[in-house]
Amino acid sequence: MGPVWGRDINAHRDLVIDAYAPLVAAARDAGEESFEAARDIAYGSHERQRLDVFAARRTRRDGDADVVLFVHGGAFLRGSKSFNGLIYDNVPRWFARRGCVGLNVEYRLAPGAPYPAGADDVAAAVAWAQAHVAEFGGNPRRIFLVGHSAGGAHVATYLGDPLFADLRESTPGVAGAVLISARLMADVHADNPNAAGVRAYFGADETRYAARSPLTHAARIDTPLMVVVAEYENPYLDAYGAAFFARVLEARQRAGAAAMNAAMKRAPRFMQMLRHNHTSVVAHFDSGETLLGDAMLDFFGA
Repeated sequence: MGPVWGRDINAHRDLVIDAYAPLVAAARDAGEESFEAARDIAYGSHERQRLDVFAARRTRRDGDADVVLFVHGGAFLRGSKSFNGLIYDNVPRWFARRGCVGLNVEYRLAPGAPYPAGADDVAAAVAWAQAHVAEFGGNPRRIFLVGHSAGGAHVATYLGDPLFADLRESTPGVAGAVLISARLMADVHADNPNAAGVRAYFGADETRYAARSPLTHAARIDTPLMVVVAEYENPYLDAYGAAFFARVLEARQRAGAAAMNAAMKRAPRFMQMLRHNHTSVVAHFDSGETLLGDAMLDFFGA
């Protein structure tokens, strides 16, 4: 598909999912006997505040595992934790195969749940994980947030927006975050194919977009961070990802050593997934390709 991705991201998204679904299904069916998946656990009162837990039997028995909390995309208006029974289950399942506890989080959508509801739901899911993940073999002090597209915006908002400063301090335990093809700036440019979703979530008043955008608050993030973009990205998302990485890096370079905690002393990581697009960058998990997953595991263990 290559660089034509951006000409029709909806049609091309469907082609990508159709291509990867059989590979993911084969991997699921080959290894399902070693897994126990707990489905549709409530972390809030809304019907979409649900999550699934993936953990191998050995992980449940041994405990103290890293926790990967995945937040799906969907342009703020759509999406679910299990798009077709395969995508996005493939992400937490792949990490569960590697000894982690994988959480797959569904959240409320715009326009019924506008900014900052998505980040509120991330916070609620984190709180649930801290209280319950040990029951599945996870370490509540080793929770890694992974957000794709709109889900990446929600993760980044939770980590950096001043609205969540007190909440972050009262619920420690996030050991790091990976933002994958994340919507880090609210824009409604004419060539933004998801402008309607941006308006629905961030509001009709464009003068408030900067204050509500994760990029504005990037320098506040004090947790280990990895930013991932695809080579063939939705318009502007690769540029926003690079800018986000640069702002976090510059902030940590400027901060005096005495003012930095251990997390802030770690430079953020940046990765461009060559030959991938906005959908395949997550759809490829558990398909046999492991470049990004291996890099993320290395990040978790650094």
